[in-house]
Amino acid sequence: MSTLLSHNKDQPHIRKSLSDSSPTSSTATTKSLRYERLSRLSSSGSSDASNNTATNHAESYFLRRENRLSARKKAEEETANNDYKKMYEKALATNQRLKSRLETSKQELVMIQDQLQRAQRGRPGDCSSNMLEIEKKESWSLKKRITDMEEQLKVKAELKMENQRLKDENGALIRVITKLSK
Repeated sequence: MSTLLSHNKDQPHIRKSLSDSSPTSSTATTKSLRYERLSRLSSSGSSDASNNTATNHAESYFLRRENRLSARKKAEEETANNDYKKMYEKALATNQRLKSRLETSKQELVMIQDQLQRAQRGRPGDCSSNMLEIEKKESWSLKKRITDMEEQLKVKAELKMENQRLKDENGALIRVITKLSK
């Protein structure tokens, strides 16, 4: 084991992260790094039993690590694919809903345009003259109501004045009766 440590200290150690490598060549890069490390370990110069067990341990370590990394990468790809699938399904549903709303709006527009054309074709001159007659009748009825209300206000004002005069006379009569009764 001491030969492994001394060998690792002598050679520069290059570590490459998964984010530094391209996603398509990450498995190839990790495999090449693993074999490079194994070759360094096996070429350390001693071929005794301790070196073989260290090589086997190192190899199994790197295999487990590679398996974990590939499993993690597969899980990330699956979640990314699921996210894209969910987003696609959501966008598809939204598009369908908007298309149906657009169709109903188009149908309503066509109906309204037909009604407008029928109204314009039906009575173009009569429509405006009828509107003028209706407006004249309404203005005449409003003027009549205004004059009626003005007359009612005049009558109301006269009644208030008459009421006040009667109150004053009543008060004067009460005073006269009290003086006479003394």
